[in-house]
Amino acid sequence: MSLDKQIAALQADLNAAHYVTYLTGAGVSTPSHIPDYRSKNGIYNGISESPEQILSEDTLFHEPAKFHQFVMENMYFPNAQPNIIHKKIAASCNKNGILITQNVDGLDKKAGNKHVIEFHGNLYNIFCTKCYERISYDEYKKSYFHEKDNGIIRPGIVLYGEPINEDILINSIKNIQNSDLVIIAGTSFVVYPFAQLLAYKKPNAKVWVINNTIVPAPEEVSTIISDAEKVFDKLYI
Repeated sequence: MSLDKQIAALQADLNAAHYVTYLTGAGVSTPSHIPDYRSKNGIYNGISESPEQILSEDTLFHEPAKFHQFVMENMYFPNAQPNIIHKKIAASCNKNGILITQNVDGLDKKAGNKHVIEFHGNLYNIFCTKCYERISYDEYKKSYFHEKDNGIIRPGIVLYGEPINEDILINSIKNIQNSDLVIIAGTSFVVYPFAQLLAYKKPNAKVWVINNTIVPAPEEVSTIISDAEKVFDKLYI
């Protein structure tokens, strides 16, 4: 089937859907010039230690300078702006759906999406680990120590080895169960428990995957192997 026919079929399902859940990953933010994680231009490419080690609680508390330098140099893009994918998903969710995203860049909320679950947290939810006071990005940029109490400052993202917040997990599952259409975009869909969410869908719910590469998914899933930006640009929402 040609790309135009696939997009037309997706459009028809979108028009007919009562409640849509979007599941998104780093590929949604790459058009906003935020690198993904594991591609040849990703933030994990060329680092000497494993990301599982650098982005861990262990490094945060025992080597805070290393942790701080890594996130500042590789993960913060405060001037990045939402692209067409963020904007179209925001319009769709504000009408009849929700977004569950692995992205921690905050661009979906910047795009005006009022129905977002940030599954892995948000880089700009920054706080002191000792007193839990909220810290501004500008303050965190200068130092990872909180002047008031010498607590280590951290971003509110899920680090390797940390569990997903239970309320977020329950809320995500409920939304998947309520959906008659699930659209997976810009993710290789291999990180758990995020990838496990699809197991909770209704038996008759339609599922679409939009990604540059093949994603592990059941046979009944409709897949568009293409650039997500190109696909969303052609959708009417």
